[in-house]
Amino acid sequence: MPRLIRFTLAAPLICAALHAQAAITVIDDSGASVTLPAPAQRVISLAPHVTELLYAAGGGAKVVGAVSYSDFPPEAKQLPRVGDNKALDLERIVALKPDLIVVWRHGNAQRQLDRLREMHIPLFFSEPHHLDDVAVSLTKLGQLLGTSPAADAAAAAYRQDIAKLRSRYANRPPVSVFYQVWDQPLMTLNGAHMISDVIALCGGRNVFAQLEPLVPTVSTEAVLAANPEAIVTAAPGATQPDRTLPQLGQWRAWPSLTAVANNNLFAIDGDLINRPAPRIAQGARQLCEDLEVARSRRKAGAQ
Repeated sequence: MPRLIRFTLAAPLICAALHAQAAITVIDDSGASVTLPAPAQRVISLAPHVTELLYAAGGGAKVVGAVSYSDFPPEAKQLPRVGDNKALDLERIVALKPDLIVVWRHGNAQRQLDRLREMHIPLFFSEPHHLDDVAVSLTKLGQLLGTSPAADAAAAAYRQDIAKLRSRYANRPPVSVFYQVWDQPLMTLNGAHMISDVIALCGGRNVFAQLEPLVPTVSTEAVLAANPEAIVTAAPGATQPDRTLPQLGQWRAWPSLTAVANNNLFAIDGDLINRPAPRIAQGARQLCEDLEVARSRRKAGAQ
């Protein structure tokens, strides 16, 4: 067979093989496979924590739209807005011509997500549950964006930050902690939430870790019975600009509560502690320092 004919016959097979090699497949946080024929070039973020992850993974230049409160890094504030975690602007999303949309599984409206799926736009579900999931998310997003060197470096730096905190605090004398999400009704987080991971990282113990569901409602009597040594809540951040987050002053009505007696009522920037993104390492450091204060007050007494 002449060489030219052999090459002509083989060329489609070579191209198909190269195309197959170029395809990128990762497993998202819902367990679904996400496949792109090539690294994404136009990405939309549908959660503030996702925006942070995309930039940290080296993909900031590829983000073409984001939901409200996507405020970090500062340049993210200039991104076109495509709705919020309750309602999406589907027309604007389509007009931005994304080749990848990163969504928050429990934050975005399922009906609208189904509409996006019908449009055959690749969706990657992001819902990290544990501290190390943040690093895993960075790595996977780096693969989808074609920015693996930056993403892998960010993941390694994050893991190092968490490892330092774990080495310093995880084996310190335990501190029982009540994490207050809301005050009316009184709500907390169970052991499956990432914040419970943070509490454990700092040598703390979530007094309501065994409850269901993920964000259970509890009674004042239950908190008094648990008698936590520290009570922690989130201070207002960008995602809560117009709402008054739970205030801890109401607990002073029970001066015999250990957290009150020792003045262990702490508030942490909500954007650092609530968002499952690399900055949660900063929120963790703040919480670890607060729990260390609580330990010191065992000897010093109430202040």
